[in-house]
Amino acid sequence: MTKAVLVTGGAGYIGSHACKALARAGYLPVVFDDLSAGHERAVKWGPLVLGNLLDLAALDGVITRNDPVAVMHFAGCTYVGESVEDPAKYYRNNVVGTFNLLNAMRRAKIGKIVYSSSCTVYGDTGETRLDETYPVAPISPYGRTKLAAERMIADFATAYGMSYMSLRYFNAAGADPDGEIGEDHNPEPHLVPRLISAALGHEPEVRIFGTDYPTPDGTCVRDYVHVTDLAEAHIRALKRLDGDDAPTVVNLGAGRGASVRQVIDAVSCIAGSPLPVRDAPRRDGDPAFLVADIGLAKSALAWSPGLSNLAQIVRTAWSWHSNADTEKTPNCV
Repeated sequence: MTKAVLVTGGAGYIGSHACKALARAGYLPVVFDDLSAGHERAVKWGPLVLGNLLDLAALDGVITRNDPVAVMHFAGCTYVGESVEDPAKYYRNNVVGTFNLLNAMRRAKIGKIVYSSSCTVYGDTGETRLDETYPVAPISPYGRTKLAAERMIADFATAYGMSYMSLRYFNAAGADPDGEIGEDHNPEPHLVPRLISAALGHEPEVRIFGTDYPTPDGTCVRDYVHVTDLAEAHIRALKRLDGDDAPTVVNLGAGRGASVRQVIDAVSCIAGSPLPVRDAPRRDGDPAFLVADIGLAKSALAWSPGLSNLAQIVRTAWSWHSNADTEKTPNCV
């Protein structure tokens, strides 16, 4: 029989791409999601069970009925700004929710979990490139809840014999190359889809927060990793948990950065016209550089981000958001 994997938050952006990768790898992804941020239409490769991690009966029920061999944990709140305004929501959903999940795993004797973490755990480092040994010092409630969940998972693993891997994403971007799923947040905080929305006339303008950073063009530099590459890394992490020497924390990024203006230029080229952008002051807490050292992911997971160049990211995102045939669009990057 096909082995089931419980995917919390599997109707969301990264979770749905991971479900597609799980199905391709021979697993049955069982999505547990309350659809507060995800979309039913994104659940295509296995069953959807409505529920959230604060509902213990629903959580125990989905595990009992499907007998998963492992868990991929994506569920949680993800907006940095909102976390500052409403930290209670973030501690409840991200920390209490993870606590409930881990206890449900204990009750069912599920011993493997791959956790969706974030580079926000590092905070404002001042460094141009970060590896997993860099000290963690998150500066937002969101980042602190991700770190708290990481540490809770580690403590449960030590005490109760679980194996785990926390994957610290940098900037997830792009869309499924087959056009089946893509990025759809409300509100949308991420640069690539917001620029595409502006190019399509759905937003009046996009602000560039800070043009005086110590970077080549004055705008922030970020590490954009294709969501399909992230999904593949989850499969490799899941399989790697069978080994005794598997790492417990791994960065996932492209290993190189792109500035805000470079992303604007890439979207503008594929759109065929300039974008409505406006310079704005810096936001508090935005570092000049945030780029991953992905040496550990390459060596321990035998993973390389094959789609994570700016050209592929923008073309796949443009195709999904605009329903355009990218074969007819210019190769701009």
